[in-house]
Amino acid sequence: MSTRRAFIVGASALAGSFLFSSLSGNAASEGQGGTLRTRVIPSSGEIIPVIGMGTSGSFEVRQGSAQYEALREVLRRFFAGGGTVIDTAPTYGNAEDNLGQLLEELGLRDRAFIATKLSGVTGRDEGLKQFNSTLRRLRTDKVELLQVHNLRDWKTQLALARALKEEGKVKYVGVTHYLESAQDELADVVEQTRPDFLQINYSVTQRGAEKRVFPLAKELGIAVLANRNFDDGALFRRVQGKSLPGWAAEVGITSWAQMFLKFALSEEAVTAVIPATGKPDRQSDNLKAGLGPLLTPSQRAELIALVG
Repeated sequence: MSTRRAFIVGASALAGSFLFSSLSGNAASEGQGGTLRTRVIPSSGEIIPVIGMGTSGSFEVRQGSAQYEALREVLRRFFAGGGTVIDTAPTYGNAEDNLGQLLEELGLRDRAFIATKLSGVTGRDEGLKQFNSTLRRLRTDKVELLQVHNLRDWKTQLALARALKEEGKVKYVGVTHYLESAQDELADVVEQTRPDFLQINYSVTQRGAEKRVFPLAKELGIAVLANRNFDDGALFRRVQGKSLPGWAAEVGITSWAQMFLKFALSEEAVTAVIPATGKPDRQSDNLKAGLGPLLTPSQRAELIALVG
């Protein structure tokens, strides 16, 4: 994110409280009138906002530092703007510790949809030990989504996640990866196990998930979290010095970050995007991608040609 060029027009940040309602063709589902767009978790019918946030890197800061204090405002703006989904992992340094403490201090845990992971462990005992540590670090007794990270020991860890779901400590289970080269393996696991969620990389320049992962998710009714929406900052370097397309204003886009997030959300299989940031103004900017119309097929094609 350090390479990001915001290209933000206007100085005002998103603020205030945004209300949600059920999916029935209303403003909540459509992202109209200043209300964040939402989508359905197919396995339950629950709705979640399409703009989430990640914590890798951005939350790996020293408590008490200026960066840590900035995260307070990042979280305030996120929830004030209608966000709920926060993706983290026990292997993201001290991100879980910082997230748990800040949510507790700000009184926001009950509004958060925490997605964490069984990450880098092998065997049931190690997975359970890690999960119990995660609960302590997050200062909670349950999480909304537990994902098997990068398919590591996935048979054992997914079975554990499902056992924890039966115990009421986990609401949903999922599997993740972040590389184009792993997408066929991820699709095989998803087809075999049918989790509630999958998480995979997706951006203007990394579109491999369109081939098999997304069609499978739609067919089987699996929610999708899309990561690496900015291709680890590479997209901003590609558009450095370039103006937004002339039609950007028609869909309410005022920055390249919004453009890239709306591109991902214009794929109907994507339930939510999870961009990470430790900057309050960037958080406000990201949230605006969940408002207004999405991109048409022709706009998506033009953006691909422009960035590629």
